[in-house]
Amino acid sequence: MSSHVSSTEWRWRLLWLIAIPVGLLLFMWQAAQFAREQALSNLQDDAENELRLSAANLNGYLLRYDYLPQMLATREGIQRFLASPDSQDPMPLNLLLDRFRFTSGVSDVYLLDRDADTIAASNWHRPNTFIGQNYAFRSYYSDAIAGGQGRFFGLGIQSLERGYYFSSPVWLDDTSPDAKPDGVIVVKVLLDDVEESWAEQDAELFVTDSDNIIFMASHPELRMNALYPLSDEQRDALRETRRYAMEPLTPSGIQLNTPYGPGSYLVSFAHGPLSGGRYLSLTRPIPEFGWQMHILKPLTPVMNAQWIAAFMAGGLYGVIALAGGIGWQRLRLRREREAFAERERQTLAHVRDELEVSVERRTRDLVASNQRLSDEIEERRRAEANLRQTQDELIQAAKLAVLGQLAAGINHELNQPLAAIRAYAENARRFIELSRIESADANLAQIVELTERMADISAQLRQFSRKSSERQETISVQACIEYALRLFHSRLRDDGIRIVQQWPKETLWVEGDLVRLEQVLVNLIGNAVQAMKEIDAPVLTLSAQVDHNQVVISVADNGPGIAADHLGHIFEPFFTTKAPGSGLGLGLSISSRIMEDLGGRLQAMNQTEGGACFTITLPRSSAPEPSGSRIKQETQYHA
Repeated sequence: MSSHVSSTEWRWRLLWLIAIPVGLLLFMWQAAQFAREQALSNLQDDAENELRLSAANLNGYLLRYDYLPQMLATREGIQRFLASPDSQDPMPLNLLLDRFRFTSGVSDVYLLDRDADTIAASNWHRPNTFIGQNYAFRSYYSDAIAGGQGRFFGLGIQSLERGYYFSSPVWLDDTSPDAKPDGVIVVKVLLDDVEESWAEQDAELFVTDSDNIIFMASHPELRMNALYPLSDEQRDALRETRRYAMEPLTPSGIQLNTPYGPGSYLVSFAHGPLSGGRYLSLTRPIPEFGWQMHILKPLTPVMNAQWIAAFMAGGLYGVIALAGGIGWQRLRLRREREAFAERERQTLAHVRDELEVSVERRTRDLVASNQRLSDEIEERRRAEANLRQTQDELIQAAKLAVLGQLAAGINHELNQPLAAIRAYAENARRFIELSRIESADANLAQIVELTERMADISAQLRQFSRKSSERQETISVQACIEYALRLFHSRLRDDGIRIVQQWPKETLWVEGDLVRLEQVLVNLIGNAVQAMKEIDAPVLTLSAQVDHNQVVISVADNGPGIAADHLGHIFEPFFTTKAPGSGLGLGLSISSRIMEDLGGRLQAMNQTEGGACFTITLPRSSAPEPSGSRIKQETQYHA
């Protein structure tokens, strides 16, 4: 039996020894293939972008010279010289063409007569000058002498430089229906500048014509090669046009190995400067000139990505295999421990059962205790909610009580504008009957001003009577005090109370609830006004100052002050020294509670010179941003 188990275990080990290396190879190959496809896709995207930009650059570079021969053909000096070239000195025209060449940045500018002989050229002073040469075999001459615009590219007969030629007919008389051109003006543009910009790219760029001849290339050794082998007929046709002079036009040696997407191949070169490398080839047509632009991106990044992915996959596979081996070993050890633990569990089963019974009993007791505690917490929450609601209702009731005390003064403030409005309206009607429009308009303007004043009074009442939003905001202390004073404007004026305001020029800011702070100030000012009712020269002193990181607001009067035995009770609910029916004794209690909610405190004291002084202490806040919503709200409340 033991021998059979050993044989089976040996077979499994042999199987794993074979499977692990095979899996490693498959995993590395699959990772390399995936990395290859991803890298090829990225390489193709880069090649398409570079090819598109290079084609647009070449197209723009050449087309910017397209207008030049047409412009030169209309020059009076060129037409005058072409009318009688034998009787004129060609030197002024040669100099003129040379200046045009230098200004426009082209290679050469020259003039052909009707027989295609060069009679003036910008390179008149060079050994390989075009003057005296006949270019009837060039298509740019035949196209232009036929009345059209000519284009041609190829090697120069004299200079053997690659260039692109633009030509235009020169007319001496273009009014006759059967008129024919009398000459051709030709502009030659070199292509070296474009090729120099290609050398900076991490790719090989070249351009082929309709015969697949590479006449432009970033690699110099590729120029004047045939992309594919030429037939004898093609060579004969090219020699007749003398487009590429006597260049051998040897094949480039390109080999299309594998197609990769539309218009792209994986290519290599059998010989030449690019032999030994593999490339991704993409082609883009340039229809304006009948060319094809090609780009060759080296596959070195793809090969590097494959190797990196294979090595990383091999490392990951090794880690997984190692982790699997460790896990299998741990599994064996765990099984042995489980067997030992099972024996221990059998021994401790009885003890565990008794413990579970004890735990279940204690759990039931804890659940019952938790339930009672939850009920008590919920009851306290409801009580606190009811208390909060009652407090809010008391605060609102205190506001309405203050409004009731101010009602007489507010009524007087509203009756005056109403009486004036009625008088102005009657006068306006009389002025309209008498056609005194200007006087009627003046009365109506006064009515508008009085209605605005009544609206301000109504806005103040609405502002003070509204419920608090309990939203923390940045509050201007000076603006808040001035607003509270507006509600007592009538009473202060009727009672002859002098107001003394003491605070710094800069605005003091605190953080709190604007509505509640205003209510506290209204309560304190109202109490001070009532305390000075029997005083001959009443003075109400309002001050604000900074004490470290706090703002202290004081409301003081010169009344009789607060009795010493009352100072400890004035903030208690329903404590009042007023006559019955004059108050509920809740104003100072509610004000004290409001200040505690705002994180401050309210205190009372008697002044040495007589009268009571109430102080509000709140944490100081920094000024808000000028565009902040709270500043806008402050402005709206205290406009």
